[in-house]
Amino acid sequence: MASLNTPQQQAGILSFYDAPERGPRLNAKVVLIAVGVFAIVMLILDHIAAV
Repeated sequence: MASLNTPQQQAGILSFYDAPERGPRLNAKVVLIAVGVFAIVMLILDHIAAV
């Protein structure tokens, strides 16, 4: 099957997003859990500070 080449691909614009990165790889589940825990901790601290 022939690949479809768009003008952006031919210009190399989309290759930026496919480039390997040097930073750490994070799983989406880990990020969502961390955000949830952070939100819960902030709500608890806000409740404690309001008392």
